[in-house]
Amino acid sequence: MSESVLRLALTVLLVVVLVVLVLLPVGAILGKSLEDQAGSFIGLANFRAYLGSPSLTRSIGNSLLLGLLTTTITISLAFLYAYALSRSCMPFKPLFRGIGLVPILSPSLLPAIALTYLFGNQGLLKDLLGGGSIYGLAGIVAAQVFYSFPHALMILITALALSDARLYEAAEILGASRARMFRTITLPGARFGLISAIFVVFTIAVTDFGAAKVIGGQFNVLSIDIYKQVIGQQNFRMGAVVGVLLLLPALLSFAVDLYVRRRQKSMLGGRAVVLVPEPSRVFDLAMLVAAGLVALFVVVLLGTAIFASLVKFWPYDLSLSLNNYDFAAYDAAGWSSYGNSLAMAAWTAMIGTVCAFGGAYLVEKGPGFVLPRALYRGLAVLPLAVPGLVLGLGYIFFFNSVSNPLNGVYGGLSILVMSTIAHYYTVPHLMAVTALKQINDEIEEAAAALGVPFWRTFVRVTLRICVPTVIDIATYFFLNAMTTIGAVVFLYAPATKLASVAVVEMDDTGDTAAAAAMAVMILLTAAAVKILQTLLTSVVVGRSQAWRRRDLIDKAEHAPVVA
Repeated sequence: MSESVLRLALTVLLVVVLVVLVLLPVGAILGKSLEDQAGSFIGLANFRAYLGSPSLTRSIGNSLLLGLLTTTITISLAFLYAYALSRSCMPFKPLFRGIGLVPILSPSLLPAIALTYLFGNQGLLKDLLGGGSIYGLAGIVAAQVFYSFPHALMILITALALSDARLYEAAEILGASRARMFRTITLPGARFGLISAIFVVFTIAVTDFGAAKVIGGQFNVLSIDIYKQVIGQQNFRMGAVVGVLLLLPALLSFAVDLYVRRRQKSMLGGRAVVLVPEPSRVFDLAMLVAAGLVALFVVVLLGTAIFASLVKFWPYDLSLSLNNYDFAAYDAAGWSSYGNSLAMAAWTAMIGTVCAFGGAYLVEKGPGFVLPRALYRGLAVLPLAVPGLVLGLGYIFFFNSVSNPLNGVYGGLSILVMSTIAHYYTVPHLMAVTALKQINDEIEEAAAALGVPFWRTFVRVTLRICVPTVIDIATYFFLNAMTTIGAVVFLYAPATKLASVAVVEMDDTGDTAAAAAMAVMILLTAAAVKILQTLLTSVVVGRSQAWRRRDLIDKAEHAPVVA
């Protein structure tokens, strides 16, 4: 088989895989939403029935309100926090950065559980609410702010880092105040990052299921409606209708973000000077206080969840014990759900990394095959616009059909791996593309001219250069597989129950302490993997990435030539 035929075959195979894992399940949802219980086409009748129910249509308004409140609060706090980290000389920056990113390691149920222990019916601080209740909009917003904060923070830190110091120097010479420089230079320079962060947070808030399930009370949102229709009432057609409605804000966010990325221009030219903040006693102190309050919110919720998992009987017996970690006493699956999560995350990381990095290499390096490469690129970014709940419901319709030859995967661990890879495929694909674009195409061209097969060039050169990125991709898949709840909540079987699903079920049965303990186990596992990633990356960079070090390059350039 020639190299070109092999490249084409592999690219087409990956296109088929993405069609099966993403496009066909989403198409199945659209089809089911237009059918009645007998499978006959009825057009938009299901949508009219849903929109004709005041209690159900209220969920749409509630979801939009939740998204707007969460986005406004999260973006404000994340921008302030990112500004403190990038534009001040406040102390302990690495510590604050780490605290700000920790929530990304936890499932979305963890902050909701912590809030119930602080402000719930038996909460330690419930009196601070003045007779109000944490169950409902306020609780969901608080939990969503915690959960979506690191996603916005990472985007905004990057946006604020790309600034040309010469603009600020010129403004200072012209006598502009700090406030005017902020309005005319900082905000315009970070506008693309702000827009991206806004739509990322809004999508998370509208489509997330975990926080609303735990602390939502009687405040219905679309994500809860789809869960009730499918799990509670077994009304799959109406669930498909809600799934389509839930897909709309995500698609809108995806389209706007894609438009913004295409309009974005380079912020740093070849002559640009990187902005280095100068010490200012008053400003640095103000940024330290602001960042400290946000970090305190994160630490308090994390600390509460960990403490609650160790308490014997909240709030009457606060002595510490590991009884809540005896999961067999609260759930029939016991520790096996945690083991299933580890197995599923490991398989997701291995298979997902091979597909994402290998696929990116096939479409970014090498000549020809314009159509399959374009199809792959489009399909690879599509999962970013599909919420987890919608994808999971699509998997029910598509893979559970007796006419589907892939029906055998339904109910096993493999379908959980497939749905998780599909759900989180876009970001690893973009990470791989970014890394590969930094490698000059002359490497592949020279190898081809010398008759070296592309797979040998890939293994010996490209893969070694991109080892840090490969580790990052594998870590990303693993962490999200450990914390995911959206798609898998519809797809697990008793033998394949995951830790995140066990958290939901134990909270439903009133075993909140055990649910907190399982959520903490997910958090600790994710943190351990993140630390392992850092250590592994440092070792790999030290051993196989020596060519990146400036001192070694200079030494090699000035080394005497031996005849």
